[in-house]
Amino acid sequence: MAKKILRMALTLIISLVLVFFIVKAMPGDPVQTLTQQYMTTDKLPYEQAYERAKVALNYDPEVPVMEQFLTYINQLLHGDMGQSMSYKDSVVNIVLGALPWTLLVCSISLLLSFAVGNIVGLFIAWKRSRLWDGIMSGYQAVFGSIPDYIVAYLLVVIFSISLGLFPARGAYSSETVPGWNLDFILDVMYHAALPVLCYFLTTVASWVMGMKAICVGLLGEDYMNYARARGLSRKRILFTYLGRNAMLPQITSLAITFGLLFGGSPVIENLFVYPGVGFYLNSAISRRDYPLMQGMFLMIIIMVLISGLVADALNKWLNPRLREKR
Repeated sequence: MAKKILRMALTLIISLVLVFFIVKAMPGDPVQTLTQQYMTTDKLPYEQAYERAKVALNYDPEVPVMEQFLTYINQLLHGDMGQSMSYKDSVVNIVLGALPWTLLVCSISLLLSFAVGNIVGLFIAWKRSRLWDGIMSGYQAVFGSIPDYIVAYLLVVIFSISLGLFPARGAYSSETVPGWNLDFILDVMYHAALPVLCYFLTTVASWVMGMKAICVGLLGEDYMNYARARGLSRKRILFTYLGRNAMLPQITSLAITFGLLFGGSPVIENLFVYPGVGFYLNSAISRRDYPLMQGMFLMIIIMVLISGLVADALNKWLNPRLREKR
């Protein structure tokens, strides 16, 4: 475990370095953009507008990149991610405010798709139904080839614009008072319905096909034939012998999928104007808000690394044969 944590820390450090320099190498300069804006709206000369833009953004592009990098690392060591250029707030506050919304949507949608997908995949393999197998293969072919943001757009058009059943944007209504009360919780779930449905529709088929493939391989194992020879009930064979063993690789994949889903949220959250990590990351990229970009990328990297660590721990806990000898 110590070696894994050390590898995880090394991966984090390398990722931080790469993210910092890649972000800095992106085309577009926020200072120059704001300078042009000041020159147009306030009729200022270039030099005066340029100095005003640097003060407004609290960023000087003339400072050497290595010096900026050392300052950034020093801030991180002190728990400071800097201040957002566009939101004029601490990046830490923005990250902590956005994280619960992404965790809410990703957790609910992933658990739903995992539960439904594995149950359906188990029964398709058990019944050996060509009809359902063909249906799910077609479903996977369609939703596996359509980008998730297209599915999100279609959901907005159908359920928000055409039918008016669900809100198309936001995490909760402006009339609702935030807090741990029933009205707020129901309103949050109501606004999260379409993002959750989008993630569910685009991920459930992979769980179905994965579970079916695992179960088909296990049905011919000796212990399955022995269970049938003993005259055990179908229910016990299905859930205890087949389902339990097939779930082992699926559960460990769950943690990895969560990390990937967490990192793949920017486009969907931006389309639903859902104030999660992906929404702020997309906003930071479009505005070249370097501190906010680095903070959101850091959060995504940490979540992916933690998910991998959890997946490894789950794999060893569920499968004793993989536990290290002490």
